[in-house]
Amino acid sequence: MPAPRLVPEPTHLQSLPGLFTFDATTALKVSPGAEPAARLLRTLLGPATGLPLPARPDGSVVLAVDGALTGLGEEGYGLTIGTEGILLRAARPGGLLAGVQTLRQLLPVEALGGEPAPGVVWSVPCVQITDTPRFPWRGAMLDVARRFRPVSFLRRYVDLLALHKLNVLHLHLTDDQGWRMPVAALPRLTEVGGVPHGGAYTRAELTGLVAYAAERGVTVVPEIEMPGHVRAALAAYPELGNHPGRTYGVWDRWGVCDTILGVHDEALDFCRAVLDEVMDVFPSSYVHIGGEECPTTEWHTSPDARRRAVAEGLAGPEALHGWFMERIGRHLLDAGRQPLSWTEDGTDLPPYFTVMPWRDSDHGRVAVRRGHRVVMAPHRTTYLDYPQSTSPAEPPGQAGEVVDLRTVHGNDPAPAGWSPEESARVLGSQVQLWTEYVPTAEHAEYLTFPRLCALAEVVWTGRHDWPGFQERLRHHRTRLDALGVPRRLPPTSVPV
Repeated sequence: MPAPRLVPEPTHLQSLPGLFTFDATTALKVSPGAEPAARLLRTLLGPATGLPLPARPDGSVVLAVDGALTGLGEEGYGLTIGTEGILLRAARPGGLLAGVQTLRQLLPVEALGGEPAPGVVWSVPCVQITDTPRFPWRGAMLDVARRFRPVSFLRRYVDLLALHKLNVLHLHLTDDQGWRMPVAALPRLTEVGGVPHGGAYTRAELTGLVAYAAERGVTVVPEIEMPGHVRAALAAYPELGNHPGRTYGVWDRWGVCDTILGVHDEALDFCRAVLDEVMDVFPSSYVHIGGEECPTTEWHTSPDARRRAVAEGLAGPEALHGWFMERIGRHLLDAGRQPLSWTEDGTDLPPYFTVMPWRDSDHGRVAVRRGHRVVMAPHRTTYLDYPQSTSPAEPPGQAGEVVDLRTVHGNDPAPAGWSPEESARVLGSQVQLWTEYVPTAEHAEYLTFPRLCALAEVVWTGRHDWPGFQERLRHHRTRLDALGVPRRLPPTSVPV
């Protein structure tokens, strides 16, 4: 029997003879700390299999948390499947959640469906797996500011991430074209800024999403853009800008808007108030505050901004960007959170910021040498709004690059030439799906897969076995089919 074709590929896998079959008599033996994994297994397998998987002391499927298994780290697991039983072990509960996803992939693809599949024999091959991730940050950024997506889609996206052992959903919640995060003390942010391109979330929807994701081992990291990319906020509260008395509309085009926040106390207080609410909704240790693509033209022409630069002893208005990020970053740090920001090379940010270099991987090396922790996000290998191929049938996307499957697979967040000290500061990598060219949820999934499968391989196992990945992906594509992920888009869904 060929080795199971899993994505991402496990660290170590040995095939054994025989099969284990789940049936109506199969029960779970659940150790203390393993209850979340047991609930997840029932939740995921129940719709298709109809199996109750009750907990019993003599259960043949053993789920165990064992703190002595220190070599497995926070998210690693050991999985042994024999003909008479299954043993899934981890040092931490998160490792068991990853192991549950491996069990899902080992089952027939019908197990991934949402409807009963009568007549299927729910067998898994006997294997011995020891599996630990290469990086602690394995994620995907989804832009819901430019194109709103309902929370039902976000939950589905979380499920797709978790299947691939990705553990971060980075939500881009605000931009020039929309504000999706409710702030109780500032209702116009969503009443005005949330109207274009779809709407806004309720607090209950977001807290529910956070809990749903956590049950699957996924952390939701919020992003609130500042001091640029804020036109939607200024449409709601124009006094936060650099031109008193001016009114703004939510931006109705793409690109970089030159309208930015002012640097007066009221603007800084606004940012702190927003982030306080964000931290109340999102328990993530990281909070993303944007930070990039901030034209300083308005600060050069604003008397208030020029006075602020002089009062703070800065070289000029352009230096207000670093000054602003320090003030907001310190607010997050004082609240026990870690500030996170986009950057070109990290030179404009305090060293305590974790940064996402997006222009080039070399900028990531500059950032780690300055002392930053880094999540690599270079646009040439991780931006999924670029077309997947040069085919005439490929829908229009961001101009300038083609990011095909092999390009994503070739991404290495910590290349071999980096020193061990440099590599140690790399937390991992993630893909980015900006949505200017993504009008529908179906389109978003088409652009995400199978390229996200390649990213999962890079950040979990770290191997660059392209032929092996292709062979495993051919079978894995049938799993995506079972989940309803589109292989192509109908012509009517392609944007002009």
